[in-house]
Formats: sequence, C-alpha cells, structure tokens
Amino acid sequence: MGVQEVLAAGVYTMSSGRIVAGVAAVAGLAGVIAGGRALARPARGFALFSLAAAVVALVGGGFVAATSDSGIGTGNGRGGAYVAIVLGVISLVVGGLAMARSRRVGV
Repeated sequence: MGVQEVLAAGVYTMSSGRIVAGVAAVAGLAGVIAGGRALARPARGFALFSLAAAVVALVGGGFVAATSDSGIGTGNGRGGAYVAIVLGVISLVVGGLAMARSRRVGV
C-alpha cells in the first residue's frame, strides 16, 4: 500500500466544503447583525432571525468541520467552518439576549 497524499485545492477552487462553510459563515454574520439591531431596538422578528441564522451557521459549520479530512489551508473549508461556528455562537447569544429583552419590553 502506498502513502496517501493530501492535495490542497487551488486558491480559486470552490469545493463543496468551502461553499457550505461560506454560506454558514454569511448566515452567522447576518444573524449577528440582526441580533445587534434587535438589541438596539427591541424587535422580535430580528431576534428570531438571529436565532434561526445561528442554527444554520452552527449546523453548516459543524458539518463541514466534522467531515473535512484534513487541516486548514487545504481547500476543504475547515477554516470557514470554524469562523461559521464562532459567528453562530455569537448570533445565538445576541439573539437570545434580544429575545429576553423583547419579552420584558412587551409585557
């Protein structure tokens, strides 16, 4: 049996891992922005969007991180997956705070 080499993808090659991780990271960023808007002005719609975007970011980022077969910089999307997970956690926290705040204001 031969030694298996891990080949890195090209700089401009869009692998499926990069695409999924990129979409998840953009969803996480959108959730952070929506959660920030919901904290600035209590709006349940923005808070719900923030929580939904957090789920997309965490699931997408977690899937790519779990299924990529090599490290960061090889074109599998692992770096983007980690960014998506971090943004998903931030979006979840900010969205949760906004939901709690909107419940207090609405009562």
